[in-house]
Amino acid sequence: MLSPCLYEGQQTCRDLVEKGRLQNDPYQEKVALALENLLQRLEQYEKDMQEYHIKLANWEKKRDDERRRLLMEEAELKQQGDFWTSVNKRRIELLGRWTFRRNVDVEPGVGKWVTYLNREKKLDSLVGRRPTAPPAPKGLYIYGNVGSGKTMLMDIFYGATEGIIKHRRRLHFHEAMLKINEEMHRLWKNQVEEKSLQSSISSWIMNLPVDMKVKEWLAAEERYKQEVQMKNILPEVADKFLVDWKAGQRGASILCFDEIQTVDVFAIVALSGILSRLLSNGTVLIATSNRAPKDLNQDGMQREIFQKFVAKLEKHCEVVLVGSEIDYRRLIAQRSVDQVHYFWPLDGITLKEFEKTWCQVADQSGGQITSNTIPVMFGRTLEVPESCNGVARFTFDYLCGRPVGAADYIAVAKNYHTVFISDIPVMSMRIRDKARRFITLVDELYNHHCRLFCSAASSIDNLFQGTEEGTLFDLESFQFETETEGSKLRRNVLAEGSVSSGGAPAGIVSMLSGQEEMFAFRRAVSRLIEMQTPLYLEGVGFLHPYFQRQRQEFGNDHSNTLQSPASLLDSDPAKRNKTRMVISHKALSACIIKFLLFA
Repeated sequence: MLSPCLYEGQQTCRDLVEKGRLQNDPYQEKVALALENLLQRLEQYEKDMQEYHIKLANWEKKRDDERRRLLMEEAELKQQGDFWTSVNKRRIELLGRWTFRRNVDVEPGVGKWVTYLNREKKLDSLVGRRPTAPPAPKGLYIYGNVGSGKTMLMDIFYGATEGIIKHRRRLHFHEAMLKINEEMHRLWKNQVEEKSLQSSISSWIMNLPVDMKVKEWLAAEERYKQEVQMKNILPEVADKFLVDWKAGQRGASILCFDEIQTVDVFAIVALSGILSRLLSNGTVLIATSNRAPKDLNQDGMQREIFQKFVAKLEKHCEVVLVGSEIDYRRLIAQRSVDQVHYFWPLDGITLKEFEKTWCQVADQSGGQITSNTIPVMFGRTLEVPESCNGVARFTFDYLCGRPVGAADYIAVAKNYHTVFISDIPVMSMRIRDKARRFITLVDELYNHHCRLFCSAASSIDNLFQGTEEGTLFDLESFQFETETEGSKLRRNVLAEGSVSSGGAPAGIVSMLSGQEEMFAFRRAVSRLIEMQTPLYLEGVGFLHPYFQRQRQEFGNDHSNTLQSPASLLDSDPAKRNKTRMVISHKALSACIIKFLLFA
């Protein structure tokens, strides 16, 4: 039996195909069936994982109690004093003779490491091994050409899992990298913070009837256990990556990851460590990419780590090709009635129309145009020169000609449902950094389903051009951030793993293939084209975070009377004020279903 959401979607699409309004695509149909089969298994898997987490919690509590008991036994021996001291002296003498004979340096901390391992081994025999998690259903790794429907199929599946899986996230590559880096930095910062001995001693240790030296020893043993667990920081990041703490820790988890890329060392190492940990712990992964897993790292960076990552992906995911050569975004644009949101060229008439549209949209938003400051990740802020009630305006140079990146664009996309960008030039190798930033900006505006108005020097198809200096290449993923010191901080992760504050490294030019360039700019052009279509624009009021926040704030009583952003351009104020959209799960499903074969 099909789930209601996907069943309704399949029936609707079949009806539209029969009427000639949609085009049948066997590749998308194959993926949809695979996702439906997975969805049917998830409900039982959620129950199995809830039972598993109950067993795991009991096992962890029992192990922790036994560990404290063992530590107490060792503490009692230490309390005996003379016996403990004589034993230690004898050990030191024997160790000294042994190292003197062999002229071997003993690494500091080896004694603690041996003690820790022996204690853990003893705990295994007392408590038993960690409970085995139920086998997870295989996820899907969906790859194919630009505009072939990968992301929309994944999003339909993600929407269908609501109410079935507690712990679920949908992330795009840029946002995922930023979150990983933010969490890593937080953990590293906590590790190096100096804490007083008193504050670092757990309350259970402080209440023991032993002298202070023994308490200090116990605290040191506890700290050493934490240090051992923190040696590899990526598993710690992974464990906090998906869990919805409000829903509790029990239950299954799914991760929908859009556009997996591995174009630099940081991406390879971070994704390998975190996704491998998640898959090993039973997370179901639905991923999209332009490349098959084995082709993600064509430049051979960190080959051993990458090969293990690919093996893990192929073990836990069914790899499915969406083999259509059709860019459905272009197809749907050809069949749509033109709506002027992309103004070109940059002549007097076009600029006048662009300015008129800005004034009209700003006026219809009902607010006063002011400058604003919005929060960005890592404690930074971004100044927005002109904005009012979810509408903002920027110049190309302001967003793409300065040292800003994905975190800034995510902040813009989340805060503004309508974005105006003026004076976009034709991009070539000469302004490659600006081109790279613009591609990242388009990605985030598209991912958050923003409405975009542009004034540009050329048509969308001619926006990215090669010159005698060489073609453009995709650097969108090389930029990452860390916590700000002062007002801003940017760093580029280079292929060799070093860090620089400069621009694009020359060494990367030879590393990226022509096919990588093609993917980057074909994707940006395809998305810009789709963002002009009525189907995309109709979805803004359903899918953009601005309107989702409104529905949450107003609650069910007001959710049926939210103004549609599509109505903001209506020239008749009376009609505009009466235009309303009914927000419901069914309406949202219907909106998404329209995209099924055209995503």
